[in-house]
Amino acid sequence: MARVFGLAFTRWDLVRISISWHCVCMSIIGHGIDIVEVEHFRRLCKTPSGARTLGRYFTPAELALVGSGPKRAERLAGRFAAKEAVLKALGTGFTQGISFTDVDIGILPSGAPIVVLHARAAEVAVERAITTWLVTISHTTAFAAASAIALTGADRDEGSRASLPTA
Repeated sequence: MARVFGLAFTRWDLVRISISWHCVCMSIIGHGIDIVEVEHFRRLCKTPSGARTLGRYFTPAELALVGSGPKRAERLAGRFAAKEAVLKALGTGFTQGISFTDVDIGILPSGAPIVVLHARAAEVAVERAITTWLVTISHTTAFAAASAIALTGADRDEGSRASLPTA
């Protein structure tokens, strides 16, 4: 029996605590947050030139995921805010040769957003030892906001709300 902070633990209790702590020990590399007005995306959805602009902001997979309908502009704005938040957490913004489509915001089967990086964004994530992304998106009819946290350390279980960067 061992005493830690005045509490009694068996040797096996301490081993379980040690293993649990090791599995959740991760470091935050960066945090980004962004908010955008939905009206900008509403206007883009209504104009012929807007389709070309959306093609520069979003990957074909992202455009397919948001689909059509009355909430399309809100979903696009949320994804755009998430891209901005990811690049703020990465520490680059849209510099160093990184484009809008280098950050892909997908959806897990649970409905949670997932970050997949491509090209230069993925290279920077590897250079900074980022192994995991946590991202959340929220929107109203007027605004969309997103927060992204870049983590390094122990890998998370598959199916979590994060993704390893890919080239």
